[in-house]
Amino acid sequence: MNTQKICIIGDGLAGLTTAAILSEENIRIDLYSPKVEKKIKNDNRTTAISESNYRFLKKELHLKKLEYAWPCNNINLFYQKGSNYLNFINFNEKEKKLMYIVQNNKFKNTLTNIVIKKKNIKILKSAITKINFNSGSVYVKNKKIIYDLIVLSVGSQSFLYNKIDQGRSIKKDYKEVAITAFVKHNSKIENPSQFFLKEGPLAILPLKKNVFSLVWSINYKFLKKNKKNIKILINKKINEIIDKKVKKKISNINNFNIYLNLKKKYFKKNTLIIGDGLHAVHPIAGQGFNLVLRDIMKLKELINKNLKLGLLMKESAILKDFYQARKPENTLVGLGIDLTNTFFKENKIFSPLKDLLLKNLNNFQFIKKISKKIADSGVR
Repeated sequence: MNTQKICIIGDGLAGLTTAAILSEENIRIDLYSPKVEKKIKNDNRTTAISESNYRFLKKELHLKKLEYAWPCNNINLFYQKGSNYLNFINFNEKEKKLMYIVQNNKFKNTLTNIVIKKKNIKILKSAITKINFNSGSVYVKNKKIIYDLIVLSVGSQSFLYNKIDQGRSIKKDYKEVAITAFVKHNSKIENPSQFFLKEGPLAILPLKKNVFSLVWSINYKFLKKNKKNIKILINKKINEIIDKKVKKKISNINNFNIYLNLKKKYFKKNTLIIGDGLHAVHPIAGQGFNLVLRDIMKLKELINKNLKLGLLMKESAILKDFYQARKPENTLVGLGIDLTNTFFKENKIFSPLKDLLLKNLNNFQFIKKISKKIADSGVR
C-alpha cells in the first residue's frame, strides 16, 4: 500500500503541533503556510499547558523538557469585594505540577524547528483557495491536489469553514478584549493568580523569575474610555492586588477580541477542523489550547489504529469517531467556562450569591479535586 498523504492548512500553534505529532505516524504531510504572514506587533500571548498534556507533548515531540516552560504548583483565585480581594480557593500540588506556562512565540519556534527537520513533512508557502469535499482535494491557484485527510487549522474566521459548519455553531460575542502585557518586577511571584475584578478577570502568569504575563479581560466600552491611559490603569491595578512597593516595568501592551464559538459540525467527508476554528473559548480558565491538545491526542490515536488495521483514512470512520469522542468535552468545557465568566460578572442575579457560595468553597476538597482533574485531563 502506498503511504497515505494528508494536508494541514495553517501554521499556527494548532497546525504546527498537529503536524509535528502526526509526523510520528507512517504518513506524508503537506503543511500549508500562507504566503504573507500576519504578524501582530508586540504579540505576547501565553499558553497554559496542563501536566498531562505537557507529558504528552514531551513524549510525542521527543523533548526532555521545554526550557522556557514555567512550572506551577500553586494557583490562587481571588474575587473583589469592595476594595478587598478575597482568596476564595487555592489549588496546590506537591508531587506534580498543576500547569506549565509558555510564551506562544517561543513554543511556536520550537514546533517550527521540529517540523522543518521532519523528512515526511513538506512545508508549502501557498494559500488554499478552495476545497473540494467530494474528491478530498484542495486547490492552490488552479492546481488540484488530492489527499487522504485534510486538516483545517486556520484560526477562527476562515471562509474555508463555511461549507462545513454552515453557520451551525454556539456563538457569543462577549464584547470584550483581552489586554495582555509583560511585567518585569522585583517581587517573588512564582505561581499564577486569577483576580475576578469588577472590570473583568485579570490573570497573572509567571514566565520566568521576575517576569509575568498579564491577561485582563475587559469590555469594549471600558477599553475605549481608558485606551489612552491603559498603562497607568494596569499599573494601578497591579499596585492594588500585589503591592505598591513592588518595582515594575510594563511593556508589550496589546489587546485581542474575546468570543465564544463552539462548532456543532466538526468535519465534512475527509476534512476536519482543529484549533480555534473548532472551539474558541474565553481565556478566563486557560483551557483553550488544552482542548486542542486533547483533540490532537485523539486524532493521533485514531489514525494510528487505522494504519495498524491497514485501512485507508479516506474510507474509514476516523472523523466520525473523532467527533463522537471529542464533541461532548469540548462543548461542556466551553459552556462551563462561559457560565463561570457570567457568574463573576457584576450583575443583579449572581452578585448576592457570591459571598454565600464562595465563603467556604476552599474547604470542599472534592470540588477542588474534580476541578483539578478536569483542568488536567479533561472530562472523561
